[in-house]
Amino acid sequence: MHTINQKSMTKTWGNAIAQPAPEFPSTQLPILWGQIPDGLRGTLYRNGPARLERGGIPMGHWFDGDGAILAVHFTDAGATGVYRYVQTLGYQQETAAGKLLYGNYGMTAPGPIWNQWRKPVKNAANTSVLALPDKLLALWEGGKPHALDLQTLETWGEDDLGGLTGGLSYSAHDKCDPNTGEIFNFGISSGKDATLNIYKSDSTGKINQKAAYQLDGVPLVHDFVLAGQYLVFFVPPVRLNILPILLGTSSYSDSLEWRPQLGTQILVFDRENLSLVIRKETEPWYQWHFANGYVDADGSVIVDIARYEDFQTNQYLKEVATGKTHTAAKSTFSRVRLNPQTGKVIEIQQLSDRHCEFPSVPQQNVGQFSRYTYMSGFRQGTDISQELLNAIARFDHKSQILTEADFGENRYPSEPIHVQNAQNSLQSWVITVVYDGNSDNSQVWIFDSDRLDAEPICKLGLPSIIPHGFHGTWKDAGL
Repeated sequence: MHTINQKSMTKTWGNAIAQPAPEFPSTQLPILWGQIPDGLRGTLYRNGPARLERGGIPMGHWFDGDGAILAVHFTDAGATGVYRYVQTLGYQQETAAGKLLYGNYGMTAPGPIWNQWRKPVKNAANTSVLALPDKLLALWEGGKPHALDLQTLETWGEDDLGGLTGGLSYSAHDKCDPNTGEIFNFGISSGKDATLNIYKSDSTGKINQKAAYQLDGVPLVHDFVLAGQYLVFFVPPVRLNILPILLGTSSYSDSLEWRPQLGTQILVFDRENLSLVIRKETEPWYQWHFANGYVDADGSVIVDIARYEDFQTNQYLKEVATGKTHTAAKSTFSRVRLNPQTGKVIEIQQLSDRHCEFPSVPQQNVGQFSRYTYMSGFRQGTDISQELLNAIARFDHKSQILTEADFGENRYPSEPIHVQNAQNSLQSWVITVVYDGNSDNSQVWIFDSDRLDAEPICKLGLPSIIPHGFHGTWKDAGL
C-alpha cells in the first residue's frame, strides 16, 4: 500500500510572493556550489513584481505588482548583489500613504468611482530591463521607462529617450540589432482605435526615428520581432471593451475580450524607414512572446513564438497573484513561415509539444538565424494548472532536440539568460535566479549552455527571496 507524500503535493511557489520583497544593498554573494567561471564578467539584471499587496489589500493581477530590480555584478573579486524597488511616482505616493491609490492592468483605483478618472493607472516599471551604456531602463509597456544607475540601481526618474513626448509609451520588449547597435521598440496609444507607434534608436537609446500606424480597435500587443530587414507584429484577436474602462467599472484586464473570428493580423514593416510593407489576416492564436525571427535563404520570414490556442493565459496569470492557480493555459513552441511581401502564411509548425514561455536566443543572433532557442517550461508530469514554470530548456533547431534542466520539486527558475564569454566564442553560460521552495530562499544558478541537463557549475546565495519575475538581460563588463 502506497502512502501519499503530502509535502511533495504542496505548491510552494506561492511563498515567494506571499510577502512584499525586502530590498538589500550591495552584498557579497556566497558561493554555495562550484565556482564562478573565469570568463563571466558583467552584470545580470532582472525585473519583476516584488510587492503584490499594500495595506492588506491584494493587487488584482500579477502584472500589477511594483517593480524591483535585481543586479548581480560579476567581477574579479566575486559576485555582489543589489535589489531595489524602482522609485516610481506611484510607488512613492503609495508608500507614503501606506495604502493603494492607483489602478493598474488588473485593478481599478480603490475608493469612490471618481478615483478611476483622477488616478487611473500607475506605471509599475515591473516587466523588463534595457541596459544602455550609461543607464539601466526599467520597462513597463503602459508608460515611459524609468532610468536607473547601472551599479547602485538608484532611480533617476522617467526618461523620454529624446522622443517619447505627448504621452507616448515604450514597450517592455525592445530588439537590439547586434551588428548595428540599433534598438527597435514600440508603444500603443489608446483611443477608439489604438495607434501602434514604432521607434528606432541608436545604441545609447536615443530615439531618432518614429512612425505611427492605426490599428483596428484596441488590441493587446505585448511583443514583436526583428527579422532581418523587417519588423514583424502579430496582432492577436484580443480587443478591449472600452466602455467599462471609461465608466471606471472594470479593469483593463477584465475588459479584454477574446474574439477569434477576427483572426491574427500580421503587420510587416521595413526596418529602414519604418513603413508598412504588408498587412494580412490569418488564423487566430495568442502569443505574449516571440523567440526570434530571420529571413530564410528563400526569402521567406521565419518567426518563432510561444503560441497559445486562446487567451486563457491571462486568467492563469491573474491567479498567480493570489499564490494559487487552477486555470490551465498551455503554449507550444511554434514556427510561422510567411511571405514578407504578401503577408501570406506559408506554414505554421509546432517545434515542440512541451509548454514554452519566455523564449529567447543569444543576443548575437537576434534578427538572424540562431541554432539554439532558450525557454522556460514545466517538468514532465507537472499539472500546469496549479504550478509555476519550474524548468528551463534549450531547443536545438539542427537536431530538433530539447535539452532540459530539471530543478527537482519545489524549485522555480526564472527566465534563462544566455551569456556569451566575451573572450571565447566557443563558451557560453545560462544564468537563472531560482526560488527554492524547500528551503524558502533564492539563489543564482549558472549552467554551461551545452550541458543544461547536468549539474550547474555554480550556485550563489542571495540575502533574501527574489519573487518570481518576468524578464532580464546581461551586460558585459566594459560595455
